[in-house]
Amino acid sequence: MARLVPVRISSAQVPMDFYREEFLRHRRCLAHQREYYSEQAITEADAAIARILAKLEQLCTKDDADQLMSGLLRKFDSVTGLSAWSDPNKLH
Repeated sequence: MARLVPVRISSAQVPMDFYREEFLRHRRCLAHQREYYSEQAITEADAAIARILAKLEQLCTKDDADQLMSGLLRKFDSVTGLSAWSDPNKLH
């Protein structure tokens, strides 16, 4: 009989996973909107997301991490309009 071993998740892990997925969603949204933006705009936005993802663990350990990450996501949302595309059936 297999024994279950509890997995410890740091308090920063859950929000970090959430933020990672949100930035990846913005990246996918940008990719779908390529025809509406210049190649330079897409490249710069994608590079910004890559920098955030590379520093995500560090950013999530800051005291004001929630405010910082929320602000960054709002800025990307103003470009991608991702929140307007959310499926209302998936909302809680």
